[in-house]
Amino acid sequence: MRIGAFQLDEPLPPLREPHAFALLRPWIDVGSVGSLTIAALESQFKAQPLGRLIKPGSFFDFTRYRPVIRLIEGRREVRIPNTFINYAKGPAENDLVFFHMLEPHMHGEVYAESVLKVLQELGIRRYCLIGAMYDAVPHTKPLIVTGIASGPGESTLRRLGARSSDYEGPTTIAILISQEAPKYNIEVMTLIVHLPQYSQMDEDYAGRLRLLEMISSLYNFPIDLDQSRREAEQQYAKLSLAAEAEPRVKEIIRRLEAYYEERISQTE
Repeated sequence: MRIGAFQLDEPLPPLREPHAFALLRPWIDVGSVGSLTIAALESQFKAQPLGRLIKPGSFFDFTRYRPVIRLIEGRREVRIPNTFINYAKGPAENDLVFFHMLEPHMHGEVYAESVLKVLQELGIRRYCLIGAMYDAVPHTKPLIVTGIASGPGESTLRRLGARSSDYEGPTTIAILISQEAPKYNIEVMTLIVHLPQYSQMDEDYAGRLRLLEMISSLYNFPIDLDQSRREAEQQYAKLSLAAEAEPRVKEIIRRLEAYYEERISQTE
């Protein structure tokens, strides 16, 4: 079934009051936190493919998102960067849809409109964009999560400890999805974890853990986070050891801790 620029597999699965989680690379996916978080949810709930862009070259510059050659059982296969959609049966009243989005280089309005059409076709009740950004925060303190939500989700986010976002500045054309979705009675939410600027990890497990904790509390998901917690603690313990060997970095972290406490006190 063609919906906008997407091809959805048929027959469409019957979805119960579905909620969508979306990641957007490379924007707000530093430390691969959005990718890691959605991968964990898809593994937990055994997600299955649902759809993909029909012609990704209409939106992406393949000199910036490079196709990749893989050897599959001795056969060379080219994998083209794409936006794809998976779905899973949720443990309670809401089934789950996962959007793996790449930021478009061209025809951004068409891209956003197509995602909105898919949300409507699937009957999505909430669209939640998750990810991470770098900030002036230390790894020695609990990671800050900022978010916004429409409707009753706003008070829920504050109850869970997410702080209101006051960001102003450059953004992505894909934010049109969140801006326009409420016009179609789709609730919107964002959850962005703030990572230490100096860490620059390819995969930040503490960021993944923080988002999984937030989402698990939000939906009461039965997810065992012990392994994720151990990986996060081990990773940041190594970061602390490395910082101890660098007096300049130690001083930066000390100043960030003071700034962190000031920020927290101002919002309490």
